[in-house]
Order: sequence, then C-alpha cells, then structure tokens
Amino acid sequence: QVQLVESGGGLVQPGGSLRLSCAGSGMIFSGYAMGWYRQAPGKERELVATITKGGSTNYADSVKGRFTISRDNARSTVYLQMNSLKPEDTAVYYCNAEGVVFGHTLNAWGQGTLVTVSS
Repeated sequence: QVQLVESGGGLVQPGGSLRLSCAGSGMIFSGYAMGWYRQAPGKERELVATITKGGSTNYADSVKGRFTISRDNARSTVYLQMNSLKPEDTAVYYCNAEGVVFGHTLNAWGQGTLVTVSS
C-alpha cells in the first residue's frame, strides 16, 4: 500500500523559513516524479514544484527563487525548502507521486501539512 506522509508545517512569521518533508513507502520511490502542491482556503489546488526521477525541477512563478525542491531516494523522501515566506504562501501543502514503474501507474497524494505565514 502506497503511503505519502508529509511533515514540517507550522506557523512562521513573514520572511521566515520552513522545510517540508514527504516520506514515501510501499513504492519504488526513485522511479516516480515527485511534486508539492498547495491549496489555500477558498482556492483550487495549485502546483508549487516538481522534481523528476532524474532530478530536473520545475517551479511555479510565485515561488521561484524562494523555494527549493529536492529528493533523497535513499531515504524515499522529497523535501521543499521554503525561504522568504509570505502571507500568501499560507496553505495546506500536499505531496504527490506520479509515474509508471514496471507497468504500474501511480498518482498518489499525502494527507497534507498546514503552513501558516503570519505575524
């Protein structure tokens, strides 16, 4: 059974930093693209950043230069380092795993972790 478990959310002041982690289990972690998405109150879920199995990254324009996505396949974990946080970054952040490995198609989501940016 595939599981993605996020951690690291919390309350931070504007300009502060947080690092989110997402640990995967029940899957060949290295074979999948991983991503972080977020959903603010009253808004649709949006892409924040993705990283391919080869390590190529992609970011939403709103977080470029402030957020960094990385992965540690040995630990089956993907990270999102968030710096210079703004109140508009407040949202529930979700981890996603997507791809096909040995003919098995996966599109899995974690339960989410809340990030609140406020003074």
